[in-house]
Amino acid sequence: MRNIKILLIVSILIFSKQLSAQENDSIPKLGSVDQVDNRLAIDNKTKQPVLEFPFLDPYFDFKKNLKDKTGLNFALDYNSAYFGTNSKIGEGDAGAGVFRFYGSWDLVGKESGNSGALIYKLEHRHKYSAIPLSSLGLDMGYAGLIGAPFNDTGYRTQNLYWRQRLANGRLSIVVGFLDITDFLDVYALASPWMHFMNFSFSTGVAAVNVPNDGYLGLGVGGWITKNIYAIAGIADQNGNTGNVFEGFDTFFNKNEYFKHLEFGITSAKDYIVLDNIHATFWQRDETSATGDPDGWGFVLSGTKYINETWLPFVRFAYTEDAGSFLQKALAVGVGYQPKPGGHLLSLGYSWGQTNETTFGVAEDQHTFELFYRLQLSQKIAITPDVQFVVNPALNEQQNFIFIYGIRSRIAL
Repeated sequence: MRNIKILLIVSILIFSKQLSAQENDSIPKLGSVDQVDNRLAIDNKTKQPVLEFPFLDPYFDFKKNLKDKTGLNFALDYNSAYFGTNSKIGEGDAGAGVFRFYGSWDLVGKESGNSGALIYKLEHRHKYSAIPLSSLGLDMGYAGLIGAPFNDTGYRTQNLYWRQRLANGRLSIVVGFLDITDFLDVYALASPWMHFMNFSFSTGVAAVNVPNDGYLGLGVGGWITKNIYAIAGIADQNGNTGNVFEGFDTFFNKNEYFKHLEFGITSAKDYIVLDNIHATFWQRDETSATGDPDGWGFVLSGTKYINETWLPFVRFAYTEDAGSFLQKALAVGVGYQPKPGGHLLSLGYSWGQTNETTFGVAEDQHTFELFYRLQLSQKIAITPDVQFVVNPALNEQQNFIFIYGIRSRIAL
């Protein structure tokens, strides 16, 4: 614990010294596309939709005026997904929906560039079928998750934290109840709400046993130079989204932590997520509540934004123990978006070796996924999705499984 504190303090001092000397020009916000500040900004950008609904303009004008006058920014969305399979075991199909209310409230330093804000995200997650979508993978003998956040955990507090910017906005500190996918191993096509549904193409390439959502933790991120950034953090592994305030007890008394450190480089700050090479290192303690062993690992990731149209990526992860789905994983693929903010077509392939400490065997498993996100309107997206699994590691009856489904998102 003492070494972790020293690491975070040193990181803050180094970032502050390096960043305070730089000019405050076009500062992108570190974090995933689903981090609340970033999600709000992305949803407000002009899209290339098929349909327009101008009758909603007064509502969005109200939101903008409220933000300008009070610093309070908010949004809500509803996400739904239903998938079927040709699996010979398990339920064979599953669906779920998620309602989210989220936002940020700039309370201090709004004009200084060093703003402090309360970040919040409240959700209700519910299933449409016998099992929620998040359980479909294991139910059919696949060592992985499909639609990980589409579960049936009911009301939950996903985010409730303070975000403080320093050094003219180049350094950010977050403290409170966090979601690890907002700050760990971020790349452009990781969002299960907007991009790939299979966890093999998301955070950690399915080879990182991440802490529970709504964990009590601390994160520090900043720009070391105009092209190089770093992010570090510590998380309580016993987060409980049903009652996040239990985290005060588990963080300080159980002392079971997930630690991460990432260094990345981008060709241009505005393309931080799109044009990015990074290395993420992590370590987790043994978790008494679940019995997961301690372990460590790393993720190497590279994406390249070509002609503002193509987005190829390659990602590799290695894990030692830790209770993850996979112990080695490789994911490659490409996204194609003819117009920024328009429809998105993406294809991915992943190879993974199941974690022997989790399943008792080290089996190779192959996954393909293809999706097409139709930007139906400025705030509505419909996404058909197909997946093909070769050698599902936990299904002895089939060598191949076909998965098909559809997802929708309405953002207001």
